[in-house]
Amino acid sequence: MPNTEPSLPDEITTRAKEQLDEAEISLADNEEIIQALSELTPVYENKRSYFVLGNYDREPIRRLDLVVDCLNRRENSYAFRMVDIRGEWDNSIQKFCLIADLVTYIVGVAEKDPSDFLVEQGLLVGTVEYFSKSYVLKRTYENEEHPFGWMQDGVFELFEQEGRLYYWQTDTELVEAAEKLP
Repeated sequence: MPNTEPSLPDEITTRAKEQLDEAEISLADNEEIIQALSELTPVYENKRSYFVLGNYDREPIRRLDLVVDCLNRRENSYAFRMVDIRGEWDNSIQKFCLIADLVTYIVGVAEKDPSDFLVEQGLLVGTVEYFSKSYVLKRTYENEEHPFGWMQDGVFELFEQEGRLYYWQTDTELVEAAEKLP
């Protein structure tokens, strides 16, 4: 019986295997990760792909869904969240890096309480490849001059200098900010 699942492009499989080899994980974990990545065939079947990061609490995840929906309405685009990729991975940083390697753009939706992608923000600015394809949609708050910590403010400044920081306060403004993404 022929295998009807779409296969990953060789370039993606090779890159993933190189990262997994460096991490020294078990063969079973390796197979689970490769299987999970095979769910991402829309990433390389579309012209643009967006990996949307943020908080998964009830209200913030609803806003993440607004961004994903807005981006998926574009022709030849595919947007998704990390939680959309099945599998229980022991190392979520490894999962993040494997997915971030595959996508065209990484989009962070930053909210004050809690922001919930702090580690990823560090990876975005600490890795030239990730930083160059990342954008942040930063929520603003009335009557609060510095709602985020000084480290996050520094990250936001880097994105603002590159013209890749967009501000929003309401759901409507969030969608408008997402529409400005490439």
